[in-house]
Amino acid sequence: MRGSEWVPGVQAAASYEARWLPKDVMAGLVLTTLLVPQGMAYAELAGLPAITGLYTSILCLVAYAIFGPSKVLVLGPDSALGPMIAAVVVPIVLADGDPGKAVALASVLALLVGLFMTVAAVAKLGFVADLLSHPTQLGYINGLAVTIFIGQLPKLFGFSVEGEGLFADVKGFVTGLGDTVPAALAIGGGGLAVILVLQRFLPKVPGILVAVVGAIGAVTLLSLDDVDVVGPLPQGFPPFTIPIVTLGELGMLAAAAVGITLVSVTDTISTASTFAARAGQEVRGNQEMAGIGAANLAAGLFQGFPVSTSGSRTAVAAASGAKTQVTGLVGAVAITLMLVLVPGLLKDMPQPMLAAVVIAASIGLLDIPGMVRLWKQRRIEFALATAAFFGVAVLGVLPGIAVAVALSVLNVFRRAWWPYRTVLAKPAGVDGYHDVAQYPDGAHIGGLVIFRFDAPLIFANARTFREEIRRLAQAGPKWIVIAAEPITDVDTTAADMLEELDEELNAKGISLVFAELKHPVKEKIDRYELTRTIDPAHFYPSLDDAVAAYGQRERDSA
Repeated sequence: MRGSEWVPGVQAAASYEARWLPKDVMAGLVLTTLLVPQGMAYAELAGLPAITGLYTSILCLVAYAIFGPSKVLVLGPDSALGPMIAAVVVPIVLADGDPGKAVALASVLALLVGLFMTVAAVAKLGFVADLLSHPTQLGYINGLAVTIFIGQLPKLFGFSVEGEGLFADVKGFVTGLGDTVPAALAIGGGGLAVILVLQRFLPKVPGILVAVVGAIGAVTLLSLDDVDVVGPLPQGFPPFTIPIVTLGELGMLAAAAVGITLVSVTDTISTASTFAARAGQEVRGNQEMAGIGAANLAAGLFQGFPVSTSGSRTAVAAASGAKTQVTGLVGAVAITLMLVLVPGLLKDMPQPMLAAVVIAASIGLLDIPGMVRLWKQRRIEFALATAAFFGVAVLGVLPGIAVAVALSVLNVFRRAWWPYRTVLAKPAGVDGYHDVAQYPDGAHIGGLVIFRFDAPLIFANARTFREEIRRLAQAGPKWIVIAAEPITDVDTTAADMLEELDEELNAKGISLVFAELKHPVKEKIDRYELTRTIDPAHFYPSLDDAVAAYGQRERDSA
């Protein structure tokens, strides 16, 4: 990749058309109405001061506009990352007794995520997004949605609870219901209802803005002193800050950063693919990682925390007519002007309203139809999704992502370990040889068995292959023909197995024959010198050729 291609913003600026500016500006202003309340709410979800959400939004939007390849993708604080950040930041802060340290920890976390993203982009490691399969990602996100929802309920009701984990949060909420502040519940519950109703029936109306303005107005006009509010925000642009942490804390943060990076990459590639397909564009996975990396590095140096792509904010920008990343720059400028000129604008923002914003986001994350679809389509993948869900619910957010990755990898290994295998037969009126499970009445040729093994032949499944062949050999065939087209590889462990198996079959008067073996795999067979035992003549380009050769052999021996 040429140096200039690592900075797509320069190329975009050079080709920018003046006619796009009005749409980008309008979309940016609309986007700002979503960026401000969500940024503040997700900051508090992460265990940080609300102002850091605004600092983070400003810097990540600017950085991605310069280094990000997508024209409409919008970055920012994310509801899925909030609990992951809180899981590592909050315990350290509580143990240290210094609330101000939370910002430094979160900023280092952002720097580490940015570093990992950048290294991955340079090394072209975009494939890491594949470590989370869709079922495990679905289960993880659903678990995260439930965790966020339950965790925010006390704040919505006007009280707080102590405890770690989903079950502790449920217990704390139930036992704390007697401390409910009616005014707080009215503000938070009413705001949540407004957001959900408008999203459902009037999606073009900015539901969050309407709810926030209404909540601030209610607190101010009704003098609801028993409702907690955000309070005055610091004035001015976020200061450049180099965060300092101890070496022990750095190790904990690095482990968390790996999980956040994986989730962020997966979410970004998925969201980018969706919107690129709509626009007829291609996704540049490695450049996307570079853009996300730059956004996190910028946020980390200005008292921010890790960010990711937001599907909801991107959808708002696209629906509002956004043409380029100028939309994000307009949003960044608007937030900066608010902090410089009117920092007191949001001082009466009720904390229950921020909880309502987060709960609405968690409801948006929840995908029950997706789980139902997995149950109907493939039970094993439903089980994987369920296991990932409970991994988050029982073990916690960060261990949950480790469980999700492990389940995805184990599922791949399971498919290689126990691949589909079958005997083939020739159905009447159908060309070729097909699975006997599909055509149980298919014709078989006396003394010949055609066996298909639908996986690379490797150490994990070599024993499975051998046992299947031994089972087929019990019927006493003369030839066992391997329909080898699905076998894309043979490793050394499998090669040793084949050599021993062929000698075992030869002792019983049975020949092991291969048909449709791919040329690269045949080259490996030759390199392993397997033709010392397997007859070199027993490799055929097609099943028809193998069957014809067997028929000729039988006629010659008659």
